[in-house]
Amino acid sequence: PTGAEPTGAEEPAAAGPATAEPAAAGSATAEPAAAEATASEPVAPFRIVAVTSCPTGIAHTYMAAEALENAGREAGVELVVETQGSAGFDKLPAATIAAADAVVFAHDVEVRDKARFAGKPTVDVGVKAGINRPAELIAEARAKAARGEVGAPADGAAGRSAPMDEDGPAGDGFGTRLRKWLMTGVSYMVPFVAAGGLLIALAFAIGGYEIASAKSVADHFVWTETSSWAALLFQIGGAAFTFLVPVLAGYIAYGMADRPGLVPGFVGGYIATTIKAGFLGGLVAGLIAGAVVMAIQRFKVPAALRGIMPVVVIPLISSAIVGVLMFVVIGKPIASAQEAMTDWLNGLSGANAIGLGVLLGLMMCFDLGGPVNKVAYAFATGGIAVSDPSTGSLKIMAAVMAAGMVPPLALALATTVRGRLFTKTERENGKAAWVLGASFITEGAIPFAAADPLRVIPSSMVGGAVTGALSMAFDCTLRAPHGGIFVVPLIGEPFLYLLAIVAGTVVSAGLVVFLKGMRKTAEAEATGQAGDKAAQGGATEDESKVAVAA
Repeated sequence: PTGAEPTGAEEPAAAGPATAEPAAAGSATAEPAAAEATASEPVAPFRIVAVTSCPTGIAHTYMAAEALENAGREAGVELVVETQGSAGFDKLPAATIAAADAVVFAHDVEVRDKARFAGKPTVDVGVKAGINRPAELIAEARAKAARGEVGAPADGAAGRSAPMDEDGPAGDGFGTRLRKWLMTGVSYMVPFVAAGGLLIALAFAIGGYEIASAKSVADHFVWTETSSWAALLFQIGGAAFTFLVPVLAGYIAYGMADRPGLVPGFVGGYIATTIKAGFLGGLVAGLIAGAVVMAIQRFKVPAALRGIMPVVVIPLISSAIVGVLMFVVIGKPIASAQEAMTDWLNGLSGANAIGLGVLLGLMMCFDLGGPVNKVAYAFATGGIAVSDPSTGSLKIMAAVMAAGMVPPLALALATTVRGRLFTKTERENGKAAWVLGASFITEGAIPFAAADPLRVIPSSMVGGAVTGALSMAFDCTLRAPHGGIFVVPLIGEPFLYLLAIVAGTVVSAGLVVFLKGMRKTAEAEATGQAGDKAAQGGATEDESKVAVAA
């Protein structure tokens, strides 16, 4: 049959019209077929990779990750999060990053290995934005991708900026960058504080406070004596504490100038401990070290010297400059200021102590684990980060931990006694808040604050201020930097300490219930008034109809 078919060469005139119609018909049916094929093909979802991190790397890091993942599912977006927490982090596969359409950074400390994400549309915000408004961040990422915006170029160029300079938009002011630098140092210091402080507290619990005067156990350890174990724990904790100021200074400098800042930062921090400049000296040393390295990095050097700059030249010059400044120029004034502050804390009593307790309580509850909270916590831990802390420093540590426990405990109590004022999800979060609050994890109140900040945050601050004031008034002391109710046996005046926590919790919970109850009443009244107006409108309409009919 194919041999009988006419060809275009044999019947050109007839073939044209004869084949035109089938061609037209084929084109008519081709569009629906193509449309069906296109419709049947799966559309690739929008892909986002995200990184979350916070100063302590515990609560905010993972809460932001969970919020972003939930918002991504609701928006139909394929979203994968890399949590850079205190336990380290697992890097996202390179293929996942390459396939991503956009990047979201929700962080309060530097994003590690940030160059992996270079060239992608990037949304860069603080970690609390990732918790409070994840849907907005996803929408912003999609908008940037649609506009074709790209992020910063990859690292590696000579004289590149510090990692924390890249953390925010170009409009970030010096204050924002300074806060991030300081929070970077605090985030690396906190694990040393927790380990050393808890070991020392356990040593006191086992062997009493006189164990602080024990000689080295290296040559006098007896396996069967509790005093030997207590002395051992005390000296291990003291060893951990010796790293606090150097680590703080080193990682402040790292936050400013990347790895080249580590050497002068650690050197300056160690010098601060030797001249007794303490926590304040560590802050200054870290900032100076970072600034010196950033200044050196601005110089253009011959290509032949670039290879030895980060290994030899920068550490040599920066360490020498920082050492001279700390030993000869500014170290002694800082040490004098540190000594004066210690004497002032030891002399606090009466209204002054209570006032400081109120201030610390307000700071601990203002942002529920955010930067202001961390400033108060760092101030307290810096005071006890020595082998023989002052009584004033121990009182401050007690007030800070007590106030930090109040917000989650108050919200847990409020959801228990007046559950109808809260959503089902909040009531479930309230059950977990009992444990979080008891463990001194202030971030347990964040879900409630994110849903209703105008009522939850002021209530938390009032309760925290009450607890801080009472803790100072009761002369409570604390040698452990963390632990919540689990370190109560290590607290001076433990029963009064618990009373202060209970009082602040009740006050805060009562305020939350009162404010939320007022909102419910106002909403009910508004609904009732709207119903009355509707009813009145209906009656007027009926009356007019009767009049017309008459």
